[in-house]
Amino acid sequence: DTAHPNADARRGSVGYAQAGVQVRVVDGDMRPLPAGEVGEVVISGDALMKGYWGNEKATADTVVDGWLRTGDLGSMDADGFLTLTDRSKDVIISGGTNIYPREVEETLLAHENVSEVSVIGVPSPEWGEDVVAFVVATGDGPCDAPQLDAWCKSRMASFKKPKTYHFVQDLPKNSYGKVLKTSLRERIAQELEGEHQA
Repeated sequence: DTAHPNADARRGSVGYAQAGVQVRVVDGDMRPLPAGEVGEVVISGDALMKGYWGNEKATADTVVDGWLRTGDLGSMDADGFLTLTDRSKDVIISGGTNIYPREVEETLLAHENVSEVSVIGVPSPEWGEDVVAFVVATGDGPCDAPQLDAWCKSRMASFKKPKTYHFVQDLPKNSYGKVLKTSLRERIAQELEGEHQA
């Protein structure tokens, strides 16, 4: 419905729950959150798995009172349209504030000279975590840290912008084309370890 006042937001959503499935957005204590608030997406229904084979702890952590914790973060509007925000394990907590990598990535990808980007959090003694961006430039024009810093600063809150930028030829991906953020975290950890040894 392109005439609906929330048409643009709905296009960015994953839709609404289909027949036989219930979807909620909840807080850390599994309490449903009001429309528009970001929390973890949980699902329930007859098609839900009963648990992990031979792993009671994983089952207890994942299936709570008949609801499967997906690990995805999102918000639901008043009409039931769900918009995914990020993965809970990827959220960066800096200075006690949640920063969603996807928002930073989308901001950087809007720059004409950025081809790909992945944003992670790295440990920081001062802030808890710092925002770090791995950037693949298009090669069609200038693309450096000061330029991207100014770009982000004009489009988002200053605390969300990356503290450092790593310019790379490509991003590590699995066979499905999904960026392996664990590999990027390992790379940063190795660099920090090398600095400490030096």
